[in-house]
Amino acid sequence: MPPIVSIDELADYPDAVIADVRWYLDGTDARAVYENGHLPGAIFIDLEHDLATSAKGPTAGRHPLPDPDAFAAAMSSHGIGDDSVVIAYDDTGGMTAGRLVVMLRMLGRNAALLDGGINQWDGELMTGPGVIPEQLDFTPCAWPLDRLATEDEVAAVAESGHGLLLDARATERFTGEVTQIDPRPGHVPSAASAPWSANVDPQTRRFRPAAELRARFNDLGVSRSDNVITYCGSGVSACANILAMEQAGLPPARLYVASFSGWSADPDRPVELGPER
Repeated sequence: MPPIVSIDELADYPDAVIADVRWYLDGTDARAVYENGHLPGAIFIDLEHDLATSAKGPTAGRHPLPDPDAFAAAMSSHGIGDDSVVIAYDDTGGMTAGRLVVMLRMLGRNAALLDGGINQWDGELMTGPGVIPEQLDFTPCAWPLDRLATEDEVAAVAESGHGLLLDARATERFTGEVTQIDPRPGHVPSAASAPWSANVDPQTRRFRPAAELRARFNDLGVSRSDNVITYCGSGVSACANILAMEQAGLPPARLYVASFSGWSADPDRPVELGPER
């Protein structure tokens, strides 16, 4: 299944589970937003509770991956089974829905991001709490280590320069001009600024064509590295970079889940301020 599908391609997946994965950094109640209007038949996935855990300490970042059993239980409760096709959407161009898609694709499940999200839907929205889906069997699977990067592996790239670190946050957070909610400002040393939002055409609010995405990532150095790691603030928006690379026909980058929220919480880890070197 391709990593990104258009609104017109929804008809090609009539049995797909449509997942609403809206979430807001400012604390807006995403569940309330969902109940105020969502795609017909869509289920609500809570990023904080279904796609992350809070039980792992500050250096694990704000959104560590849940244990495999907990993730399997969450998916099962939402009517997502081993053979389900999942198409996820949000209202930010893929910033949060990409997290669910990447997690499922890592485990070999069929999942894709709805290009442009709910903003592409021109039909009537459904309101209310949604239906309670039938629980399906979702087999717990260990997170594949070859798709993830540890803090030490990130440090090795930062120190040696052998490899490529892509920071998916906005430029002002990368440079340290805006700290927002990370413990310290700046970025991981040697990282390149690669805002996830640059994958999206501001006019259409959809991902850029594959050729443009491929050129963008190759300009960042992806074609010259066999060790590409992407991160963001907490391992969420960086997933949009992973999907964009796959859409471009490039090997997916590894995800540093703890990202800068975890890195900057460790006083022994250095940070850099200002533009990239």
